[in-house]
Amino acid sequence: MVSFLGLTLLAYLMGSIPTGLLVARFMGGPDPRRWGSGNVGAANLYRLLGRQAGGITFLGDVAKGALPVLLGYRLLTPLGPWQEGAVALVGAAAVLGHVFPVYLGFKGGKGVATSFGVVAVVAPLAAVNLALVYALALTQTRIFSLSALFAAWLLPLAVGLFSDSKAYLLLAGGLSGLILFTHRQNLERLFKGEEPRL
Repeated sequence: MVSFLGLTLLAYLMGSIPTGLLVARFMGGPDPRRWGSGNVGAANLYRLLGRQAGGITFLGDVAKGALPVLLGYRLLTPLGPWQEGAVALVGAAAVLGHVFPVYLGFKGGKGVATSFGVVAVVAPLAAVNLALVYALALTQTRIFSLSALFAAWLLPLAVGLFSDSKAYLLLAGGLSGLILFTHRQNLERLFKGEEPRL
């Protein structure tokens, strides 16, 4: 129990690391919270500082989700049949840290890349298929947010198809709902035809 609680806290703190803000400062760019969409995620870094900044931010945010879950697989085996549920909660904590980071006054990113990192560990085939959906949607629409929304809507279905874990299916449903929530302003702009394209 102590290991589970400690790992959950560590996952939240790792998720809270503001990758995009650190990348922007390292590259001498503007504060992403005050420019572009005002978001610290990879899409806004791409718009502000280019492909390299967006790519580094994306990889960092993915790692924030993947690493705590990998640790959960190694450290929480004593929980036996409860391990999958505990790993799912660790993954959720990492994503919540990204969306509500303690280091930035609980105002963070939208959870897409960090959720992908979690899913890449608990259901790799689901992650591959969701990445293909995202890439196809981005190619056709040239809109980051719409591509993320397509992937988020399909997240529970993908995990359900490629994993028999009820805990991971519940996690997928929660992450899907969270991503839809964080994109509520994007949805409004999409309906108005005001969402920016690449």
